[in-house]
Amino acid sequence: MKKTIKNLILTLLFLLLCTGMLLFSKRSLYYALTGLQLWFEKMIPALLPFMILSNLLIDLNLTGQFVSVLQPVLGRLYRLDGYGVYAMFVGFLCGFPMGAKVTADLLRKGKLSQRDASYLLSFCNNIGPIYFTGFVLIVLKLSNPLPYLFGMYGLPLLYGFLLRRLPACRPEQNLLTIRNGNAAPQKAADTLPLLDILDDAIMSALSSITRLGGYMIFFNLLNLLPDMLFHLFPACVPGWADTELLSGGINCLLEITSGISRLQDSHPMLVLVLLPFGGFSCIAQTYSMIKGSGLSISRYVLHKIILTGITFLYYMIF
Repeated sequence: MKKTIKNLILTLLFLLLCTGMLLFSKRSLYYALTGLQLWFEKMIPALLPFMILSNLLIDLNLTGQFVSVLQPVLGRLYRLDGYGVYAMFVGFLCGFPMGAKVTADLLRKGKLSQRDASYLLSFCNNIGPIYFTGFVLIVLKLSNPLPYLFGMYGLPLLYGFLLRRLPACRPEQNLLTIRNGNAAPQKAADTLPLLDILDDAIMSALSSITRLGGYMIFFNLLNLLPDMLFHLFPACVPGWADTELLSGGINCLLEITSGISRLQDSHPMLVLVLLPFGGFSCIAQTYSMIKGSGLSISRYVLHKIILTGITFLYYMIF
């Protein structure tokens, strides 16, 4: 019964999307082109080099040296070894979905335990600081960045710190192992020629970035559905509702970047609250990165919803 209902809903959505693409061809072309431009102009230059370098660092077992400065502090606070600190560092520095990709890669290679990987995924896969300061704050015209930086990054750090103290998220290793930065036994990476490792790193990064581009185009195209419904059935919109705000909010939920571009600085509170969630496109991209690793996308979404609620309370108080 559930499967029949699911198939019926998916078929209906498919028919609606095809109808919208036929009736509003210019609009559908605009949305698809927006997704393609965001991928080509923003995501590829920002993420592809990091993906290649991250793959190299992991395969060459150089992550410990890379985060050696951060290890004494973050390792003790969050009870992580060198690999965990590296995943945390990349997740906060590079943004969606690099935190999920690095965490899943380390788990697949046996360098993170299942519990540590699940814990890291709960708070280390966020909007990148370059994107936040160079795009979000400028579009929203917010002058004093410090409160918003804390809302975007301080709250997840605090959430992760408190989450680690819960019994279900405590590390499996003892503190002595963590302080020494020991990791799980693994096959040495230098048995492969350097060029082979580089070739694998590039091909893996290209495969990942291509999937992300497909998700961005698809979820941007889904914005056609609310536009079509509001145009064909204006009576379904309550009289008190702002159609532009409603469309922009749905746009943010589907694909956050195009939603911000659409809303501009008209509703900054809405954008700031939705940023920790990231939108369904980011969730789909995260799933693409963790697929087959054993990590749970439903647990990830639950933590994102909790962080969104905490962020809402923070800005209401602020």
